[in-house]
Amino acid sequence: MIWTVTANPALDITYRVGTFHVGGVSRVRDLSERAGGKGLNVARVLDALGHPVTATGFLGGSDGERVTSLLAAGNPGVTARFVQAAGPTRRSVAIVDDDAATSVLNEQGPPRSASEWEDLFGVLAEVGKADVVAISGSLPPDSDPELLPRMVRFLKERGARVLVDTSGPALLTAADAGADLLKPNNHELLEATGANDLMDGVRELLWRGAGVVALSLGEDGMLAAARTDERLRTAQARPRRTVVGNPTGAGDASVAAWCAWFAERPDAAPADLVGGVGEAVALSAAAVASPVAGEFDSDEWAAQRGPEVEESTHDW
Repeated sequence: MIWTVTANPALDITYRVGTFHVGGVSRVRDLSERAGGKGLNVARVLDALGHPVTATGFLGGSDGERVTSLLAAGNPGVTARFVQAAGPTRRSVAIVDDDAATSVLNEQGPPRSASEWEDLFGVLAEVGKADVVAISGSLPPDSDPELLPRMVRFLKERGARVLVDTSGPALLTAADAGADLLKPNNHELLEATGANDLMDGVRELLWRGAGVVALSLGEDGMLAAARTDERLRTAQARPRRTVVGNPTGAGDASVAAWCAWFAERPDAAPADLVGGVGEAVALSAAAVASPVAGEFDSDEWAAQRGPEVEESTHDW
């Protein structure tokens, strides 16, 4: 089973207007709503790929109920196991005009109480051996920074493999807790580790305890790295062709690809998993071709699959 954890999900609302007038009146021609948040984007992509997935985190209020109903209607393969919390689920509002310019208003979301966090750990106690769990996005405001590494350790003690998509100091604490895969981009990696060189930053996360580091490189694809004895094994893939579109959900799609890759190889060592970078890059490119995060273009997916994967080993 694959699980996704979205501790701070959102109801994503998109207004489409002819011309967006800052300081004036803009007439809305179309409105759409989707279950949002990085982990829910991962879950929706996995559902589209045909993988059953259980999604958990916190939902509250009428907007939380709306997120649940949207998932049930549009993603039947996603089982919702959310903690019903006191504070209302946040909203993310995007305004898109005819020039494809987008303005986004992201609410911060409410803090979650200690008892609500314990309820979430109670749900995660259902995770079993060989399950794959993706923890994506930020925690609610004022969350104890020890909650993420605690969650990683808790899940690993249950025999699960844990993939984490985060940034800042949390990237380091997730590595310290032994996350099986971390997915920073190049800017997040350098900022978190303080390294001046990308490979030095990758080595830092691996030395701390991460199993695989999957480094997003934008248009240059992705580099995956893992330790093998006293060597560093890397694999890099680039898109088969350039895609112009919406990159918002590309990283979430790559996490979905990694989840599927891990789930299909329950006994593989970290160094034997880096080859999944090809699937991650292909699905990420297909997501860029989709106008909405949490979805991908199936034709682009077919065209992008099977990119060349360059594997090599390096000294530490």
